[in-house]
Amino acid sequence: MRVCVIGAGLSGLAAAHALNARGIDFVCLEKAPDVGGIWRQPGAGERGPAYLALHLNSAKQLTGYADFPMPSELPLYPSHRDVAAYLRAFAEWAGLLSRVELRTEVQSVREAADGTWTVISRDALGSVSARRFDRVIVASGHNTEPSMPYPLPPGADTFRGPILHSMDFRTGESFAGRRVVVVGLGASAVDIAADVSRHAARTLLSVRRGLHVIPKQLYGISVDLIAEAPWFTSMSFTEQRQFVEQALQVARGRLSDYGLPEPDHPIFSSAVTISDEILSLIRHGAVIPKPAIGSFEGNHVVFADGTWEEADAIVYCTGYRMAFPFLPPDCPVGPRGTVGLYRRIVAPDRPGLYFVGLIRPVGSITRLVEAQAQWVARLVDGEIPLPPPDGMRAEIDAYLTGVEQRYGRTEGASIQVDVGTYLRDLRELQNA
Repeated sequence: MRVCVIGAGLSGLAAAHALNARGIDFVCLEKAPDVGGIWRQPGAGERGPAYLALHLNSAKQLTGYADFPMPSELPLYPSHRDVAAYLRAFAEWAGLLSRVELRTEVQSVREAADGTWTVISRDALGSVSARRFDRVIVASGHNTEPSMPYPLPPGADTFRGPILHSMDFRTGESFAGRRVVVVGLGASAVDIAADVSRHAARTLLSVRRGLHVIPKQLYGISVDLIAEAPWFTSMSFTEQRQFVEQALQVARGRLSDYGLPEPDHPIFSSAVTISDEILSLIRHGAVIPKPAIGSFEGNHVVFADGTWEEADAIVYCTGYRMAFPFLPPDCPVGPRGTVGLYRRIVAPDRPGLYFVGLIRPVGSITRLVEAQAQWVARLVDGEIPLPPPDGMRAEIDAYLTGVEQRYGRTEGASIQVDVGTYLRDLRELQNA
């Protein structure tokens, strides 16, 4: 059985390791010059989300692979350099590097009439090859295409400074002595605002919608360790929500006290932002919260409340769109931006196509992708069967109904998972 794994980041290496452990023949195609995925610092001519100040928000105990823990000398929340080095060390330890083709970009994946898959790729020399595989595992992640407001606020064409996306941001040192507006309140926005504030003359954080800001630890315990703790997973969802809301009230109080908008949704009804720094920096005046940008008038940025500030640069930290240009249209992302996969892994109409890591948990993703990869390896090996397509679609419909009730019809809601519940479901599949 020959399998193509697309991507050699954390998820792709987990898939490769699971296949290798079962003696399944595979090749892993990676367009970057090295393994490591988003944790690699992009080189010349590359783009990527690994800015220099990037650190883990999840504890190293859960972020490392089960068979290859992160080194004890690393801090609890290692830097992106440490994570990238760790991922390469894992690939070497697991004997995967000889199976990874670097600088090889996948251009097309199409199913043939006999159920096999033709993968067309291009290597660093520009040579194009077409290879046939029995199965394909997509592990290329979902931080792919930068998402910018369209159109930009009126007058953006009159702004004389750079207007960047976070994918093009590397270090706050580049903005020394300048006046910078960072847009957003997600993980990259608060990290970048914190980094910029150490160098810039003035740092503004423009926030359109309130999000729940959570410290990395509550009661001295990393939040991802809490998410997997038996005492927490045994609670009902309502009890979990009440526990976290009460802990946040003690730890940081109301976000409006910091000049940030209060979230318009309960905790766990949308993405959360994990940060130990941003609220303290706001309290110390290093970062100034502002509402959404309404318009530009030259280098004057006019905010929704009518106030304005002069600025030299804008950094939009407005996330990414899921994009798989090498796959057939509407696979796996439908017209409404909804991902429809059985158990968040299998395309029901294309049972030889699997996705590993196309999920968004509150907490560490590693245990989840390891469980996904192990289940997929057993599927590939023929050890366990899939339900018929109708059964898979019924599970998908039930899941999407549940996430819509909880998160609404927001882009990306269909890949949200609860760590404890999803891990338990995957383990039950393993034992079925």
